[in-house]
Amino acid sequence: MKQPMKNGYQDFTRRNFLKSAVLATAGLTTTAIQSHGFPAIIFRDLKSKSIVNGVRIGVITYSFRDLPDQSAEAVLGYIKDCGIHAVELMGGPAESFAGAPKNPVDMRSVFPLMRKRNEKKELTDTEAKLLGEAEAQLKAYRAELAQWRTAAPMNSFATLKKMFSDAGVEIYAFKPDAFGINNSDAEIDYGLRAAKVLGASHITLEHPSNDSHTLKLGTMAEKHGVRVGYHGHEQQTPTLWDTAIQQSKSNALNLDLGHYIAAGNTDARELIQRRSNKIVSMHVKDRKNKVNGGANLPWGEGDTLIVETLQLMKKNRYDFPATIELEYKVPDGSGSVAEVRKCLEYCIKALS
Repeated sequence: MKQPMKNGYQDFTRRNFLKSAVLATAGLTTTAIQSHGFPAIIFRDLKSKSIVNGVRIGVITYSFRDLPDQSAEAVLGYIKDCGIHAVELMGGPAESFAGAPKNPVDMRSVFPLMRKRNEKKELTDTEAKLLGEAEAQLKAYRAELAQWRTAAPMNSFATLKKMFSDAGVEIYAFKPDAFGINNSDAEIDYGLRAAKVLGASHITLEHPSNDSHTLKLGTMAEKHGVRVGYHGHEQQTPTLWDTAIQQSKSNALNLDLGHYIAAGNTDARELIQRRSNKIVSMHVKDRKNKVNGGANLPWGEGDTLIVETLQLMKKNRYDFPATIELEYKVPDGSGSVAEVRKCLEYCIKALS
């Protein structure tokens, strides 16, 4: 039975943090330099910066979607302020840095509506109207963006990679909206080339539930030496990825631990052990299970076996990253950077 770490990070004092988390982590030392009161961690080399007791911890930049400045420079600052050194980079900041046309839609207002629809929750008439209008604008914008992508300068992505590397941040995954069924082959090829230049081992996208498309993506990805991590929401089952991974050696899982539980599954560990060599990264969040309503909650308050899963990764030396994805409501008086930092503390405590 799960032993929840309710409010486990709230009483996580700096002294206990240093003693039970950082000093217990092999190969780490600490410094007095802090970011917003969070102890900085000094590692021996770039690769080890992302590792806590053998487990790679990263963050998806979607976690900072509520912040007004979505430039690559600002997003890099958010990552550093969290004390994290590895990232799944959303397309917006990267493509903006490379000179893409500006998105006319404020995605901060659209993301919650998209998530609500993805979770099969009924939208109000007002919400449905807002989402419909936004998606009409996005359709026109994506046509303009698709044209830009056909001649996008790869040297800009090389510059972006260097900026992140110089700051000690590894880009392990890239997630532009260039890989959907409605995207052209030219866009898909662009996205794979950009991922390669950024140093990402894989790209991520929502599982399209279309066997022809997963075959196409896997085949194209093989040519670039990049893998494709298919993400899932509440359609996740233990067999969701079976066809895709049989189609191509490049096709893989971008498992979402929280969504997997909210989908009605009770424990992802059997799937992880069975498919560990096919998992390129795993999103971590805490959700209630389907029977209990599926709510996204602060870590330690849901039904997701985060601690046990991280410990399994540590025990079995899995090398795919555990990607922090902030989806619960940010408490009043806090902010997404502070909440991601709490999630990182939770991971460190779980792995110590």
